[in-house]
Amino acid sequence: MNEALLRSLTPSVLAILVRRGADFAAAEDAVQDALVEAVRVWPADPPRDPKGWLVTVAWRRFLDATRADTARRRREDRVDEEPPPGPTPSADDTLQLYFLCAHPSLTPSSAVALTLRAVGGLTTRQIAQAYLVPEATMAQRISRAKRTVSGVRFDRPGDVATVLRVLYLVFNEGYSGDVDLAAEAIRLTRQLAAAIDHPEVAGLLALMLLHHARRAARTAPDGSLVPLAEQERGRWDTASIAEGVEILQAALARDRLGEFQAQAAVAALHADAPTAEETDWVQIVEWYDELTRLTDSPVVRLNRAVAVGEADGPRAGLAALAALDDSLPRHTAVAAYLHERDGDLPTAARLYAEAARKAPNLAERDHLTRQAARLNARRSH
Repeated sequence: MNEALLRSLTPSVLAILVRRGADFAAAEDAVQDALVEAVRVWPADPPRDPKGWLVTVAWRRFLDATRADTARRRREDRVDEEPPPGPTPSADDTLQLYFLCAHPSLTPSSAVALTLRAVGGLTTRQIAQAYLVPEATMAQRISRAKRTVSGVRFDRPGDVATVLRVLYLVFNEGYSGDVDLAAEAIRLTRQLAAAIDHPEVAGLLALMLLHHARRAARTAPDGSLVPLAEQERGRWDTASIAEGVEILQAALARDRLGEFQAQAAVAALHADAPTAEETDWVQIVEWYDELTRLTDSPVVRLNRAVAVGEADGPRAGLAALAALDDSLPRHTAVAAYLHERDGDLPTAARLYAEAARKAPNLAERDHLTRQAARLNARRSH
């Protein structure tokens, strides 16, 4: 079963159902049912036109779900509208669907959660991790968003800021999580940048390109994570770095700073350093100060603590870390790193082991476990 193919077809199929008159919540449920059916049927009998197959099955599921509550005449009208057999015209509705999901009737946070679930294909657990909330809380938020838009006509698209937030979270999940969505997020952000002259759209595209440029160096041949400081910089994609820096410089020149431009500036400083030792940590701290002013995000403050530890020494970093909630994801891993830098190996080893138990994915857990084992081995000699 080609999961990537199913994921790529989902937005277009969902958009087709919405255009044909299905309300969003019912359409999303019907598409999910069609995907389940595809997983069951396709391995033994793959269709010649996968998209057309999904549209037909999803539309029938939608009709089945609404038949009990719909008048006979309306049902017959909709049956007449069923897509005819044969190839389905190719169209990329994904970006349009992102805007439609950012509906004015939803709060920005609910719109983002709904889009990530329905269009981005992320699980409720993955979205909850991105928002730093319990999975049950996120499940309720998504359910409320579905109820809110149930029966709403999607003729008033949402705002750019919400769409950017969705694309950013999809990229982050694709870059560091279990599902590879990073390339798709870059593709959609390129489309958006071509359609809208907006410095934050440019900033987000630059940020994605600069991070994605390091993709090949982030893992070793055995699949283990390679920290930024240890990456082989010759494996970084210099063309993507050059493009990202050029886009960022043009955006910053407009003097309308936003959080994505500031994040891209941090990424550019890392990309510009020939070696890890030559990284301009002082300037990175200054950009994190700007980001803190723009977002007041606890994740930004956590990253700033790491930068302070590099610029002013590990004890300064630990002091900055002490002001943050220790339940923050990756707080323990940062504390372990700073304690190791400060020479406190027993504390660092204990914290690395603790951080491994809290890790959000297998690769990060294995990396932190190896860090703890490395320090314990050093102490035993």
